[in-house]
Amino acid sequence: MADSTLSKIKKGNVLIENLVKKFGDTVAVDDVSLEVEHGEFFTLLGPSGSGKTTILMMIAGFQIPSKGMVYIADEPVLTKPPHKRGLGIVFQNYALFPHKTVFANIAYPLKMRKINKKEIEGKVNAILELVQLQGLGNRYPKQLSGGQQQRVAMCRALVFDPAVLLMDEPLGALDKKLRGHMQIELKDLARKLNITVIYVTHDQQEALTMSDKIAVLNYGKIEQFGTPDSIYENPANYFVADFIGESNLIEGIIDKIDGEMWTIIADNDLEFQVKTLKEIPPNRQVKCAIRPEKIFFAKKGEDFVNSCECVIEEIIYIGDIFKYIVKLANQENHITINQQIRSGVTKYLKGDRVRIAWYSEDVKIV
Repeated sequence: MADSTLSKIKKGNVLIENLVKKFGDTVAVDDVSLEVEHGEFFTLLGPSGSGKTTILMMIAGFQIPSKGMVYIADEPVLTKPPHKRGLGIVFQNYALFPHKTVFANIAYPLKMRKINKKEIEGKVNAILELVQLQGLGNRYPKQLSGGQQQRVAMCRALVFDPAVLLMDEPLGALDKKLRGHMQIELKDLARKLNITVIYVTHDQQEALTMSDKIAVLNYGKIEQFGTPDSIYENPANYFVADFIGESNLIEGIIDKIDGEMWTIIADNDLEFQVKTLKEIPPNRQVKCAIRPEKIFFAKKGEDFVNSCECVIEEIIYIGDIFKYIVKLANQENHITINQQIRSGVTKYLKGDRVRIAWYSEDVKIV
């Protein structure tokens, strides 16, 4: 895309320092600091009320922080109005003008910047082609599918070459299949344009699929920050383990420590080992997380350090996996196991007695 009035912005890095936002006595954002590097796809992930949209609105300039600073391209922007911050913004409802054509919707921010007519035409046609909407410029939003409307909203946010693209639940109105397709398309587009994206969602799978980095928020605070794999594989605490994906959470007491190996005794004398480097003394109560896909069925004659007898209480078919819910023998605890469906894998029935097992490295202390 050709240079625009904002081409002088060479970097799309974003820095927020000690950001606080209060609404009366309610603290919506509580001393949050984050740095987003140029070209990153960065996601603010959390449940409703966690403060993620409020942070986005403060970066955009639609909310004024109670405390803290926001920098875009190394410049402080709190005194700048939203339209002077060099940001593209896409909302969940797209906010397209229903009375304007696709072309006019996309051209709108260029007209506001007083770009000449010929350059506007070139930019709009170029970005329509980039998102495979060429030939649809004369249509109106109501004549488009949900996915096409989403692309138009994205085009309008990108057509003036912003330093940063802010997106607030932009795929929330789409059906599951289209949503999955648009996740990949959006990430690919961000890479092609080498643009910084700050993305808000409550959907854990969406965040894991699209992001280079994720900040997990809860009650206005960052619970964990890192790459998708580091957050999923090594949750920092109980909230992250429970919120990101699915986890079997087991409470127990540290019985003994032998180097990196700990022995945990859970309810009703369930005993298993954990490999960890955390400094926690014996006899402390801890919570352990085991992902359902890390647990497997042990075959007869196989011996594992961590295993126990179970009875299958429920089986749920989810297309690519069977989700088994098992009850530990003589105990009230239930454990979920996700087993990939493929040739050669044993299919169990409700009521079957089985032995399940897992590796010490796959148990995380949270």
